[in-house]
Amino acid sequence: MPKEKINEPVALRVATFNVSMDASNYLAAEELPHKGASALRDALAQQHPQIQAIAEIVQHTRPDVLVLNEFDYVDQQHGVDVFKRDYLAVSQNGESPIDYPYVYIAPVNTGVPSPYDLSGDGEATGTGNDAWGFGFYPGQYGMAVLSKYPIQTDAVRTFQMFKWKDMPGALAPLKPGTSEPFYSAEAWQEFRLSSKSHWDVPIAVKQHTLHVLVSHPTPPVFDGKENRNGRRNHDEIRFWADYIQPHLSDYIYDDNGNFGGLGENQAFVIAGDLNASVESDDNVPGAITQLLQHPKVNAEVTPESRGGAAHSPDNPQASTHTAGWRKRADYVLPSVAGISLIQAGVFWPEPNAAKAELVRNRKVSSDHRLVWIDIQLK
Repeated sequence: MPKEKINEPVALRVATFNVSMDASNYLAAEELPHKGASALRDALAQQHPQIQAIAEIVQHTRPDVLVLNEFDYVDQQHGVDVFKRDYLAVSQNGESPIDYPYVYIAPVNTGVPSPYDLSGDGEATGTGNDAWGFGFYPGQYGMAVLSKYPIQTDAVRTFQMFKWKDMPGALAPLKPGTSEPFYSAEAWQEFRLSSKSHWDVPIAVKQHTLHVLVSHPTPPVFDGKENRNGRRNHDEIRFWADYIQPHLSDYIYDDNGNFGGLGENQAFVIAGDLNASVESDDNVPGAITQLLQHPKVNAEVTPESRGGAAHSPDNPQASTHTAGWRKRADYVLPSVAGISLIQAGVFWPEPNAAKAELVRNRKVSSDHRLVWIDIQLK
């Protein structure tokens, strides 16, 4: 009889990186509504130095699985394929090229017009704050997953259309000082929870399956006293906290109409710019602790950098920061089940160290830093 396959341990690096590759890094603000949809495609075609710097950071850190936030959603041929071929597969400043044979991209809610006045300013513009996710054109602030291992595309679950109202106990915004809903009844019936999307991307790592849970919740700012963005941010994070708990996820449905969350004892990594920090007064209290204190999440090792510590020397948590605006916003959180966490880090060189120029500011690369963990699937 043939021998039964044994799941031997496999080590790999998983990273997330908000790469600031949306049109606002390439165009003036007044141009965004008119030219934004084509800006990334044009920048990719021009050997843009900011994109070269992003590629150099990726080549230097060499993740096996990489989640990209703020990578505008454009067709793969003119978007991520160009990034792979003309940037990642070409040595940047002496770094070795890197290849990701497998890619996942999908539509997001940012810039998708709604017919409602979602901002509460009395005008339904269909764009900006009146889109289903803030954006000036569909696909702004998109997402992508790059992998050296096969992505089980047929098994990917997306939750772009999941309605906020369908989350039990949703933190629906209220008009300040009242118990009245901030959104109209008609808008609330259609309101999508995810400001971009939520994805469960299963990756076949030899005999193992790793579920990469990808999202980019809205920043909890740029609103009013109703705190509509802060409340949405909280519930976008809560979505994953419920999704990884079988007894709490019955209400969740994906874009194909299938209900339920992740099964018991599945290996997963929650990855992305979650726009939440234990230091931030902008977040709804407890937003990120929904994951950091979750019984199924291993948050014992916090990624750190010397560059972050040097950037804010008077802040005792500075070494854990992942953004130039002095917060831990980006996370790669592994499951307790099926994964041993080896080490973790943030790519943020000290000011006088090699490659420090790559993180000088958003125009050079990004206002966020690449965050990575080394794990062993067991």
